[in-house]
Amino acid sequence: MRIKTIRLKQKKKDFNQFSTMAKTAVSEMHLIGLCLEGKTTNAHGQSGIDCKNLWHRFEEANYAALIPDKLNDHLYGVYHQYEGDSSKPFSYFIGCRVNKGSIVPKGLTKMDIPAGTYEKITATGKMPDCVSKAWQEIWKADYNRRYTIDFEVYDERSRDWNNAEVDVYVAVDEPAEQGQ
Repeated sequence: MRIKTIRLKQKKKDFNQFSTMAKTAVSEMHLIGLCLEGKTTNAHGQSGIDCKNLWHRFEEANYAALIPDKLNDHLYGVYHQYEGDSSKPFSYFIGCRVNKGSIVPKGLTKMDIPAGTYEKITATGKMPDCVSKAWQEIWKADYNRRYTIDFEVYDERSRDWNNAEVDVYVAVDEPAEQGQ
C-alpha cells in the first residue's frame, strides 16, 4: 500500500487514545476475506456484536491461511456500502491485502479499496476498546466524510492487546495537501 501522509496544519483535536491524525492519500488496494452476511448498524451497539462475531469466525476458521498471494500479514476491517451517515446500516468485511487478480477461494469474497483521500487516525491503548473509542470520536468529529469505504489496519503493532496501535482510515472529500 503506497501511502503519502500529510500532517494537518490545523490544531489537532485532543482525542483520547489517539496518537496521530493526518490526511493521507491511499493507493488502490485489493483484498480477499470474509464479509458479514447482511448489514449492521451502530444502533444499540449492534455493529459491535456483529463485527466481533465476524472476527471470531474469521479467526476460529483460520480464513487468513486460505487467502492466496497475501502481500503481508496485516488484517483489514472494512466498513462499506453505507446507506447514509454513521447512524444508518452498513456492511463489514475482514480480509488480507492481495495482488490484483488473485484467485478468490470458495467461501471468501474479493473487495477493492479505491484510491483516495483518507483521514488517518492511529488509535492506541487496550484492544478492542481503543478502536471502539476511536470510532466514537470519529462519529463526533467534524470530518467531511464520504461514507464510501473506511478501514482499519491491524499489523504487528496491534498484536499486544494491552498496548495496541491500530490505524483507522476514514474516507474524506478534501484532497491531501501536496508537498510533504
